[in-house]
Amino acid sequence: MHTTRRRALRRTVTALAVTALIAGPLAACASGGEAAREEPITAEGTDDGSTLTLWTRAPIERQAKLLVDAYNASHENQVELTVVPNDDYVAKVGAAAGSGGLPDLFAADIVYVPNWAEQGLFADISEQIDGLDFKDEINQGHLAAGTVDDKEYVLPFALDLSMLFWNKELFAEAGLDPEKAPATLEEFSAAAQAVQALNKPDTYGTATGLNCGGCLVFTWFPSVWASGDEVMSDDGTESLLNGDAAQAVYDTWAELQEAGAVLPSSTDEAGPTWTAAFSEGKVGVMPFPATLLPSLEFDAGVAGIPGVDGGVSTFVGGDGIGISKDSKKSAQAWNFLNWMMSEEAQVEVLAKDGNAVSRGDLADNEYAAADPRLVTINEVAAEGSTPVALNFQQAFNAPGSPWLSLVRNRVLDGADSVDADNDEITAILSQ
Repeated sequence: MHTTRRRALRRTVTALAVTALIAGPLAACASGGEAAREEPITAEGTDDGSTLTLWTRAPIERQAKLLVDAYNASHENQVELTVVPNDDYVAKVGAAAGSGGLPDLFAADIVYVPNWAEQGLFADISEQIDGLDFKDEINQGHLAAGTVDDKEYVLPFALDLSMLFWNKELFAEAGLDPEKAPATLEEFSAAAQAVQALNKPDTYGTATGLNCGGCLVFTWFPSVWASGDEVMSDDGTESLLNGDAAQAVYDTWAELQEAGAVLPSSTDEAGPTWTAAFSEGKVGVMPFPATLLPSLEFDAGVAGIPGVDGGVSTFVGGDGIGISKDSKKSAQAWNFLNWMMSEEAQVEVLAKDGNAVSRGDLADNEYAAADPRLVTINEVAAEGSTPVALNFQQAFNAPGSPWLSLVRNRVLDGADSVDADNDEITAILSQ
């Protein structure tokens, strides 16, 4: 089983594009990102009718609206939610950080959290998190990503796990057991090719985003973890993506590409529509976001993403959320965060809508029990990881990243350049 280890990030940051915007003194922020507070924060925070501002990015709009609406309906405080297009979010946060204009609360893609926490954009809420009697049940990947020098800055806002999904109808048509998940990379490849062999119009064995670094880390890293290997060193400064398991992942996808079993548009897919074909019932099997399960209109199987010879894992993605350095309403903002982690919010808001919960002790809830797939998602969450690296964005997610070069060189061009490309990833991570 792959477990996420808590890391103390002590290196000097090679910042994201926001660095220049926040190079000056951090407004309303003491050393280490501790927000200016006008009153002590009690265990539950303050619910006094204050208006709070919250920013989030568009991919988790559904979950954010559900949580905010439920909170507003049950509290005197009121949260005003702003949803920002994903491509504009980093720039908006950077500009606001530089001008002292961050909202009271803001969410962040979990891979950005380490850098933004190191930069001091979030307030230190270690005391409040440590005071939660269920702290050990909170998703450890998200907590680790938001921990810098043993100080904690974020809680999980919405979990998005990568899982193996398959179309049961297409599996049955292809002579596969629709109730059985591919248990190894080889079985995954065989299932995709069996669906491809149906020769159904506009239907393909599998799909991915071969020009989308974030899509690929989200869906390919878990096979490495499930095989017992790591993708990076513990401190996030060295890439290990030339190991045996990683090579097997590339070989599997190169084989599928050569066999014509990969949706053709996957070659240039940069992210916006990488899940669309499966959602439309046109793909047999693929690693897929668990958050999209409620939107599927056909019977889909769900399992952890398999390793080379078995095992399962998942990329525990999604967004963390914290109180900003600029908030003057920290006690009220904590009231929202404290409620967000409660059983009421986790089960009666998130789980009821078909989402994964952020607390292990609530994984086996009444809504998950009604759908075995949700139980599977919650169970596999404990087998997954959230990789932590200050320069994750530049190394993996950015357009033209060395990770994208590695994948495209090996899978699309058949080049023997994995070692050299892996060194390029390390060069970015170690800056």
